[in-house]
Amino acid sequence: MAPFDDWNKIDEDDEDELQDTSWLEGKKDVILFCIDCSESMLESYDDPKYEDTKTCHLYSALEAAMQIQKRKVLVGPNDSVGIMLFNTTRRNESTSQGSEIKHNNFVYQPIAQISAPKVLELMQLLDAAREDPEYLRETFPPLTGKRVPMGDVFTSCNWVLRDGAPKTATKRVFLITDEDNPHPGIGGQRLLTSAQTTLLDLTQAGVNVEPFFISTEEKPFDTSKFYSSVLLPTNLEDADDDPDSPASVLPESISITRIEDLISQMRIYEVPKRSLFNVPFQLADGFVIGVKGYGLVTEQTKGSYRYFVDLGEKMEVAESRTVYADDEPEEVPKPEILYGMTLGGNPDENEAGGRLVPVGCRVFYTAEEVKTFRTLGLEPGIKLLGFKDRSELLFEDNVKHSTFVYPDEMTYSGSKRTFAALLKSMIKKDKIGLALALLRRNSSPIFCALLPQEEKPDETGWMEPSGFHLIPLPFADDIRAAPIDEALRTPEDIRDAAKAWIHKLSVKNGTYPPDAYPNPALAYHNAQLEASAFREEYDPETFEDLTIPKYDMIHKRAGPLMKDWKLALVNDESSHITIATTGSKRKADISVGEAEIRSKYESGTLSKLRVDQLKEFCKSKSLPVSGKKGELIDRVAEWLDSH
Repeated sequence: MAPFDDWNKIDEDDEDELQDTSWLEGKKDVILFCIDCSESMLESYDDPKYEDTKTCHLYSALEAAMQIQKRKVLVGPNDSVGIMLFNTTRRNESTSQGSEIKHNNFVYQPIAQISAPKVLELMQLLDAAREDPEYLRETFPPLTGKRVPMGDVFTSCNWVLRDGAPKTATKRVFLITDEDNPHPGIGGQRLLTSAQTTLLDLTQAGVNVEPFFISTEEKPFDTSKFYSSVLLPTNLEDADDDPDSPASVLPESISITRIEDLISQMRIYEVPKRSLFNVPFQLADGFVIGVKGYGLVTEQTKGSYRYFVDLGEKMEVAESRTVYADDEPEEVPKPEILYGMTLGGNPDENEAGGRLVPVGCRVFYTAEEVKTFRTLGLEPGIKLLGFKDRSELLFEDNVKHSTFVYPDEMTYSGSKRTFAALLKSMIKKDKIGLALALLRRNSSPIFCALLPQEEKPDETGWMEPSGFHLIPLPFADDIRAAPIDEALRTPEDIRDAAKAWIHKLSVKNGTYPPDAYPNPALAYHNAQLEASAFREEYDPETFEDLTIPKYDMIHKRAGPLMKDWKLALVNDESSHITIATTGSKRKADISVGEAEIRSKYESGTLSKLRVDQLKEFCKSKSLPVSGKKGELIDRVAEWLDSH
């Protein structure tokens, strides 16, 4: 039986995370690299990294796929990756899957779980292509004179993912090409309509397409020629709402102007947008839409370790589970396990419908009863309670990370349209919503604020999508008055001197790319794991910590200004004054419960209570608090006799 002090802890195996099975999508991620293998992708040019070496766009795309696979060996070993090339004359092998793949589409790596041998095979291909610039052209001969219809490409992607990807996984296609108009001339409109239809089928199967368009000075990529009409829009409004709006929301900056940026751009999209919850949003009685919640801030940590069993020839992962056993060696069934705690007091009699618990014994609850204590009998969901002015949401109300809420059209039809109407109305009236939220079955309900966010376009695309921020509101005891420490203020000239060197060291355009500065501890840990997985020797000297400040550049830019500021600070008399502060102790809690005092009275030990505790009890019962300890004890005893 579980320890009595752990009665309030439910096993993780019993936790029913979310309301439906969509939470499983966060378990595995499937990426299919769909790479163009046309003549332009195989055209050689000088490698910017290595001297006297030729490379091509196809090599860079395969190298990016290899880098993503190497990273997923560490951060997502349960994920799956595949590679498919189109516009090549190489045929697929005579397998059941290969027979369904459209012509001039070649599956180089079928969808399979990430493994070191699979990545090593791709690395060997790239090493051979590095030695011989024509190796990729010979291995994957390009299709000349025509191009594969994009509808056939999307259909082949659908078949590859259908046969190899788990149903509950997040499925994505990374489309890499440098051709902005694959179907010019006669018949182009028919092929464009076919591509739209097959892409819609792909999307309805739960697959997202992430495009990576390669643009160069010699051959700029114009998305308006073809892909703006094919790739699905991502805005909240439906196309019927505004006929004058563009057919797609593809920003022009989606094109990659430098092929060297392909890997860094892919790493931004490497982690899928995994929803934290998928629950109904009740706007009124009988009026429900579907929403999904996404975490905007997540701490990146090291992967959890695992136990392995040495079987001689290979190592197998050992699965661990918690087993409860009584005096018998057999496992106790989980429905028979109860959770208990110690309670004081002497029950006079058993109430109707309750369980009779002998005096001095423990009260027990089943796992279902403990869950109802937490959830208050509510089902997972968000219930709109009302609205308040935007000004009533204070800064200190945000004590926890908010969750971004977005409509889910797959759960309730019309959710996007209703969600957008509510969002527009709240933004127009400058209101926030109040809601009661239960996001998991085994969590406690919380009151939240719904802060609307309007979509803000930028020259680089949409930086902030439209939706609601679900902000957990604090309870009264979650907020305490911060101590106010008085200090001396610096003179205006010292502040101006500090502003001068701060301005010199500020990031240009006010943008800070967090992906460019990875956590050095995690990066060092992952680099060692990567070397171990691929049986390579790791040299710690090769590790580069990008978070180390560039001291030479700092002194070059703002060295004299910092020196002037320090001299002004030393010469200022107020910087040498120290304000003495006195320590404060927290007042002890002297309150004693009535049950405890009554138990001491019945046992004849009222004299063990302190005078301040007796006075506090008398004050709570509207009794006089004057007199000595003996008088207070008599006064308390008389009250207990009469009550």
